[in-house]
Amino acid sequence: MKPLKDFSSTNVQYLFTDIDDTLTDHGQLKAHAYQALWDLRAKGIEIIPVTGRPAGWCEMIARFWPVHGVVGENGGFYFRYHDKKMDRHFVFDEKSREANRAKLELIRRDVLKEVSGCAIASDQFSRLMDLAVDFAEDVGPLAEKDIDKIVSIFARHGAQAKVSSIHVNGWFGTYDKLSMCKEYAKRELGLDLDAYNERFAFSGDSPNDEPMFAFFRNSFAVANIKNFISRLQHKPAFVSEKEGGEGFVEIASRLMSVRK
Repeated sequence: MKPLKDFSSTNVQYLFTDIDDTLTDHGQLKAHAYQALWDLRAKGIEIIPVTGRPAGWCEMIARFWPVHGVVGENGGFYFRYHDKKMDRHFVFDEKSREANRAKLELIRRDVLKEVSGCAIASDQFSRLMDLAVDFAEDVGPLAEKDIDKIVSIFARHGAQAKVSSIHVNGWFGTYDKLSMCKEYAKRELGLDLDAYNERFAFSGDSPNDEPMFAFFRNSFAVANIKNFISRLQHKPAFVSEKEGGEGFVEIASRLMSVRK
């Protein structure tokens, strides 16, 4: 991982970014990080948050934040508020989502029975696609062996599971953050993400961002990524000096300073 001063690309027009512990500091979106979003937009860099957070949150983010759109629940959908209309694009139709929620309920029961100290995430009631198990937001933090146990329960039921800085998120289907970002670029920007990789950047902080770190040439992480290095095969290209929102401000500043 290189320091931000080594980043020099002038081509970035779009920034996909994680939210929790990338934009936030200790669970709060503070003024400096939120201002950086506005500053990036004013500089001509469009922001698309890519988060494990639920549909209910994404509805608000798409409408009120200075963003082009938002990818939610680890790639299960994207929302875009444009011309006074909220467009919602899902991987699965409503019937499939209902069937998957029934299967996730079985996983919920097993997780709570088998892993002491965890909890279902407080935002679960706002979710449409996945199950979020809290190990470090309102509980714990749990030991790594307990996090691995949660992941193994999802796998036992045939579900995917990804570890963020606070939750284990699990779902049915082969989608992830990257697959929906590609869909977003195609449908909303008219761009092939593979062909125009140099126009995009990504910033994140945890193992569930790994597919993004592997794909994007312009991949960034805030300094707290160092807490998860042992879990990563694919590391970000560049890393900030500071953690969380302060690190994101560093990343945003570098993107703006080198932009044409």
